[in-house]
Amino acid sequence: MTSMQLAGLGLTIVAGLAAGFCAAPMKLMRNYGFEHWALVSALAGLLILPWSLAAAFCPELGDALAAVPWKVFLKANAWSLAWGVANVLCGLCLVRIGFSLALGLLTGVGLPVGILLPMLFKGSGLFAETPSLFSRTGAEMALLTLLLLAAVALMTRAGFEREKSQPKRPAGSGFKVGLVLSIIAGFCQVGLSFAFVYSQGPLMAELQIHGASDSGAIAAIWAVTLPGGLLVNLGYPLWLMRRRKSFAALFHLPDFLLSLVIGGLYVTLMLGMGNGMRMLGPLGASLGFGIYQTVQILVSQGIGVVSGEWRNTSVRTRLAMTLAVSLTLIGAAGMAMVR
Repeated sequence: MTSMQLAGLGLTIVAGLAAGFCAAPMKLMRNYGFEHWALVSALAGLLILPWSLAAAFCPELGDALAAVPWKVFLKANAWSLAWGVANVLCGLCLVRIGFSLALGLLTGVGLPVGILLPMLFKGSGLFAETPSLFSRTGAEMALLTLLLLAAVALMTRAGFEREKSQPKRPAGSGFKVGLVLSIIAGFCQVGLSFAFVYSQGPLMAELQIHGASDSGAIAAIWAVTLPGGLLVNLGYPLWLMRRRKSFAALFHLPDFLLSLVIGGLYVTLMLGMGNGMRMLGPLGASLGFGIYQTVQILVSQGIGVVSGEWRNTSVRTRLAMTLAVSLTLIGAAGMAMVR
């Protein structure tokens, strides 16, 4: 692995760490409900920060974007919209079924789609040269994906066992609904990766022609591909606040600042993932997504342990989770060595 690819691997790991910690500040909030932190973090992380970075690091941003066909923006924002739906559903699922099980299901569904689809339907720019799914590299990635899915299945089973050991939830707490929403969110969550993979080629070319560096161009790419997701991430929380008449809670300063932290983590994961994928080379669309997702789920499980989700569970359940984590680490290490 070259020094460039090692840097790309490091950045995708940073992206996974940021994604895994995105929901952690929720556990420290006292006055904010889902709608409050979702609104504040979306405004900061999906609108204000991306456009600020794009304006700062792309000298001729307007001219560059004007030269890109409108279909590129439409396709990117359609994927972004799907991710926006997943982001809202994920927030609801974390409350309904807990960190470990919700993120385990999301990852289990999203992993094969996010890793294997770009090898079947090639992305734009650099990712047009991605090895075929039917090549030796594709077979290796498919086998490693199966290993990761086995790990996720173990995590999910352990999550069910954990749920049985917890005190009964009040009627209507929505555990089964949370499971269904997690599966839907799993399919939709790949939209963030695909918004970049399938649109970055023409955008990158124009932005660089107009004086942007690689990192500056990637910041601008995220800025113009996120509006679709932003619609959902702003619209739904605003609707909830109006329905619940809870606008006044927005002015609770500690929770507001924690929500800004989530927004900052959004930007960190997007810049880390975008730069990391490109540095990893043509296979970066699949490899970067796989590493990013495995790190995310490992962090989410750690948060679940620290926050007490696995307290009072059986030794058998904890051993299953330990085995699942071990398989995840093996799968991630294997992907890092794929050429």
